[in-house]
Amino acid sequence: MSKQFINVPVIGKVVGGHAGRLDDYKGGVASIIRLNPDFPQETLQGIEEFSHLQVLWHFHEGSADDVALNARSPRDNPAWPATGTFVHHNHRRPARIAISHPRLLRVDGLDLHVEDLDADDGTPIIDLVACFREFLPRGPVTQPAWPGEMLTNYWADSKERP
Repeated sequence: MSKQFINVPVIGKVVGGHAGRLDDYKGGVASIIRLNPDFPQETLQGIEEFSHLQVLWHFHEGSADDVALNARSPRDNPAWPATGTFVHHNHRRPARIAISHPRLLRVDGLDLHVEDLDADDGTPIIDLVACFREFLPRGPVTQPAWPGEMLTNYWADSKERP
């Protein structure tokens, strides 16, 4: 397999919020996306008018050794079907990149205060943009039953743990 690499700048990092690479209970957690100090404030001009952001981040705690290019059951649960690498939303994909859509609470200088960002404290932010409804999926989104079963507690508050 031929590998091609690109250099991608890191524009900031996550401050606060989650820690410990939890699979569930990502809801109700506030954190900060702190942009690099060399960005001018005007890079955020108008962003406070949007309710949500689209944030591209890197699973920095993973490594190339974590990448799994084989079909496997999600969370190693044999009740769910084996699915390929590009079905899973985790750090085992080759680029180890994720996309989240946190709610923007407020802007303070180059700090974006957000809620429901499912990236851990210290996570490198590759890019972000205001979330436009028009760029969300068009039409019905279909999926098998197992993602809903697996993610039942994903957006639950950590206080709701059994």
